[in-house]
Amino acid sequence: MVRHFVVLYFVEAGPESMDASKERHLIRDFFMNFSLLYSAVRINEEFPLKKRRDFMSNLLENLQKNVVFVLEFLAVVAVLFVVAYAAEKLAQKRAGVNEKIFHTRKIVMIGMFSAIASILMLFEIQMPFAPFFYKLDFSELPALIGTFAFGPVAGVMIEFCKILLKLLFKSTSTAFVGELANFAVGCSFILPASIIYLFKKNKKTAMIGCGVGTIILTIFGTAFNAVYLLPKFAELFGMSLEGIVAMGTQINPGITNVMTFVIMAVAPLNLIKGTSVSVVTLLVYKSLSPILKTQGYHAKEKNLGLSHE
Repeated sequence: MVRHFVVLYFVEAGPESMDASKERHLIRDFFMNFSLLYSAVRINEEFPLKKRRDFMSNLLENLQKNVVFVLEFLAVVAVLFVVAYAAEKLAQKRAGVNEKIFHTRKIVMIGMFSAIASILMLFEIQMPFAPFFYKLDFSELPALIGTFAFGPVAGVMIEFCKILLKLLFKSTSTAFVGELANFAVGCSFILPASIIYLFKKNKKTAMIGCGVGTIILTIFGTAFNAVYLLPKFAELFGMSLEGIVAMGTQINPGITNVMTFVIMAVAPLNLIKGTSVSVVTLLVYKSLSPILKTQGYHAKEKNLGLSHE
């Protein structure tokens, strides 16, 4: 269904030279229709109608209670956006071009991939080696595909927008700690992968990028949990780190402290996520690429020496 949805909008989008009026109508219609798709999926979840009115008030209440943490979250977003922007500009400079980072087609695709990613966030898999609050989802899959197709900045925006959509439809149950973890760890995966792929777009660099991204995801995600996320989670919920570690000990007696917790529970989760998303992306990206980009866009990349083989 998603594949057909992408095809539909790119057939309608046509060449880059579409007039401004058609661009505005395309973007408007896209978000209206995709919001209906997203709502249809949400209706099938455990999401009673009478509770929908409480989401915004709960979200605002959480924002007020955790305003400092939210500002820290936004600072992380800003830093990663700057890194992605600098990488794209460097790639353009090496190719001898100077183009806008955002254009109409990219904005539309960021919106679409963000919606797909936020839907995938709803489908979580409990892992037997980790406490209940560590779950596997595949929301990085559309983010990585979108990043390969449209660059690191698009990837960061997809990661950020999927979190916003998730908060609007599901609020937060972790005082934004889980959302920060998902965003930061997701970007630690897609940014290295896409930056490596950005400078030479072929199958080999895609594989190298995915491999490097998975390694960084595993190392960074493990360290980030140990140094920042677990202490912050304990602080915001009035728990002790020992209590969190005890949850892990109940599942795996080998977990006795924070270090063994992140090594035995967090690291395997991130490794599985990075590997599975990488494998699927490498299998499907080549067939999706002609759909994601028009022939004119491909020709432009080829002329710049950025085309993929």
